[in-house]
This record gives sequence, structure tokens and C-alpha cells, in this order.
Amino acid sequence: MFTLTDELQDIARTARDFADEHLAPCAVEWDETNHFPVDTLRKAAQLGMGGITVREDAGGSGLSRLAGTLVFEGLSTGCPAVAAYLSIHNMVATMIDTFGDTRQRDRFLPHLCSLQFLASYCLTEPGCGSDAAALRTTAVRDGDAYVLNGVKQFISGAGTSDVYLVMARTGGPGADGISALLVEDGTPGLSFGPEERKMGWHAQPTRQVVLRDVRVPAANLLGGEGRGFRIAMTGLNSGRLNIGACSLGGGAAALERTVAYLREREAFGKPLIDSQALQFRLADLATELEAARALLWRAAAALDADDANAVTLCAMAKRVATDAGFAAADGALQLHGGYGYLTEYGIEKIVRDLRVHQILEGTNEIMRLIVARSLLAAAPRPR
Repeated sequence: MFTLTDELQDIARTARDFADEHLAPCAVEWDETNHFPVDTLRKAAQLGMGGITVREDAGGSGLSRLAGTLVFEGLSTGCPAVAAYLSIHNMVATMIDTFGDTRQRDRFLPHLCSLQFLASYCLTEPGCGSDAAALRTTAVRDGDAYVLNGVKQFISGAGTSDVYLVMARTGGPGADGISALLVEDGTPGLSFGPEERKMGWHAQPTRQVVLRDVRVPAANLLGGEGRGFRIAMTGLNSGRLNIGACSLGGGAAALERTVAYLREREAFGKPLIDSQALQFRLADLATELEAARALLWRAAAALDADDANAVTLCAMAKRVATDAGFAAADGALQLHGGYGYLTEYGIEKIVRDLRVHQILEGTNEIMRLIVARSLLAAAPRPR
């Protein structure tokens, strides 16, 4: 785990090259114009990035979670907002691949892996964020269909996606009453709220998903009734790794730009890069990123191996990586001085994009709660 194989290094290099050519040159413009670059996403799919961990028989790349973290870190050096949407799309595709039946896999995955279909993950609701098991959206069986009613909040890709993986209540209260259903765009009763005005992530749309008597074929139930919460949480383990990787990529890009800036900028008769105080600051930021990367890879390997500690490690890695990535971007802005605050340098965009990573896929406070519960469960009780 301390040395990447040649194959993994090639994967990382491919993602970084794609980011340099197709994402970085347009990132600031996309941010300013709120442009969702679907055509560019489809170019990424031509390199296998539409279904990174989806099995090859369904059109995916069949790669490991570790490989996925390398892809998302590389892509995020170009634009964290676009890479983060692709992470969510991949999370849905992998959940269908893992829990779907043959018909569902054949129906959706080839289109998702090619990004001819875009996917959205619909768990959060206006009245329940961290307490996801308390969701209120309902799915009532009616013959060969389920009728869905409810509202989902903060949904990336909403209004643009073709497939919505919706968690809804088919049974009683609590996690055991939740099921997962695939809702296709254009289904009568499916609508969307206005596009949210956000601090960052301007290069991907975020809207409410509104379900009013939406009839979904029973054949679109994923994994069976009552398994939705488990499916949702399983998907989030991979999602947490990927969003952590997106934070590392954004932080690393900000740091690279800062080193170049400090080499060029002079103050008091010499380049800023010659200042030992600034060198120490760069060293600290780089060290925190590298430490987070090591933990992220450790967690990805654990998830690939079905390690009993994988859930805890994913929570640890998500918290550490998103904190380190944001700190690196924020530190880079400070080291740029007033120029870091200007849009044209692209640093303030990275700061805005990375801030939400500490909230989504489970807030970092919830990550701490997961780790604490693991510790308490393992600790011997006093006699």
C-alpha cells in the first residue's frame, strides 16, 4: 500500500491529464456561468470514468475503490465541482451494479457507464439531513407499482439527471422501513424545485426533487423491500472515499499554484518563496495532505477487502481528507494575499467548492460519531 502499482500510476496519470486538458482551462468560466459540462463528462466516460467500479460485463471499468480515489483526486485538480458530481454518479451506478437484479443492471448500467444517462442520489430531505433514518418520503405498493410522495433536498444533478435513486419509506418507522427505488426522468408527478444559489459547486445543478403520486414499476425496487437504508449507507462508504479524494485533489491544485505564485512574486527585494516562514507553511499543508492521502488509501483498501473496520476507516478518512483539503485551499488563498481573493486566480473558487465537502456524504460531525461508536462498541465494559 505504500507504493502504487504501474497500473494504478497510469490510472492516476490519465485522470490528471484529463483534468489538465479538459477541466482546468474552463473551471473558472463554468463557475461564473453556472454551466454543467455534460459533454465534458461524456468525454471522461470514454476513458472509463462513468462506471469506475462497475463490473465490466455491464460496461464498467471494474476497478477497485483505491483506483477510484486516484481518479477523483486527479480530476479534482481541474475542477472539484465537476469531479464531485461524477463521484455521485459513480456511487449510484455502483449501487445498481451491487444490489440490482439482471434486468436492472442491463436496463441502466450501460447507459450510466457511458454517461448517456446521468444519475442522482436522493436521500436527504428538508426535515432530515444527518438523521437519514427519519426520512418521510413514502412509497406505497399499488398492484405492480409503488406510488411515491415526498420531497428530497440538495440533490446534485436534479433536473438534468435521467435516473434518480430514491430512498423512501415502504414500511414502519426507522431504518428497516426504508427501500430504494429507481425513478426515471419524465415519470408523471416528478418535478424539481428552483436551482439553489450556493456558495460553491456552481458547475453542477442542485435542486429539490419533488415526488407527487409518482408511479414507479415494482420492478424498479432495488434489492428488496426494507433494504434501502443499508443500500444507502453502503453506497456512502464509497462516496465518502471519493469526496475525500476530491478534497485532496482540490487542495493539491491550490498548493501547486501557490508554489508557482511565490516563486514569481517578490517582496522586500527577493522572491517570496525564499521566506523560511512561508516555506514552513507550505510544508505543513503538504504534510497534512499526504497524511490524509495515506489514510484514504488505507480505507479504500479496507473497503476493497471487506475489512471489518472498513466503515470506521471510511469515516476517519472522509473527515481527515476533507478537512485537510479545505485547509490547504484556505492556506493557499492566504499565501496569495489579496490576489487569492480575486476570481481570475481560481483559488477562491477551490475554497468555495471544497467547503461543502465537510458537510455532504455525512457531515464531519457524523464521521466523528461513527468513529466514537466503533470505539465504544469495541471497548470492554467495566465489571
